[in-house]
Amino acid sequence: MSAEQPLKVMVYSDDRNTRQAIRTALGRVVAADLPPIETVDVATGQAVIHTLDNENFDALVLDGEAVPTGGMGLSYQLHDEIADCPPVLLLVARQDDAWLAAWSRAEAVTGLPVDPLTLPGIFAEMMRKHRDRDTDEVATFDAPVTHA
Repeated sequence: MSAEQPLKVMVYSDDRNTRQAIRTALGRVVAADLPPIETVDVATGQAVIHTLDNENFDALVLDGEAVPTGGMGLSYQLHDEIADCPPVLLLVARQDDAWLAAWSRAEAVTGLPVDPLTLPGIFAEMMRKHRDRDTDEVATFDAPVTHA
């Protein structure tokens, strides 16, 4: 990541309203110490795989509730298949599903519906940790969840 180039962020959800809410919440700049954001929307799990095969991304924001391919399973698969997988921010409908985000190896998790006040901060924290290569912790809701 450099200050000159924008962060390229994939936004995945089967629901266009969720994708729009994510883009709106992230805006163009999430934090003064991070580059601006450029988003690419995808609506299917197959499109996530195809797009990642053809383009490089700095981060992925995945809808854990997407159907038929949920973001949790995609995150797990991507971390298995991509040597240097971009950090994943996973959105889940229930706080109780945070453990599944840890299983999926997502670097951060937050709730659905999208909260425009918390999403940018969680995304920025995830990107800082990735930048510093300190990704042993999952930033989640109000309390960190550590990988087992």
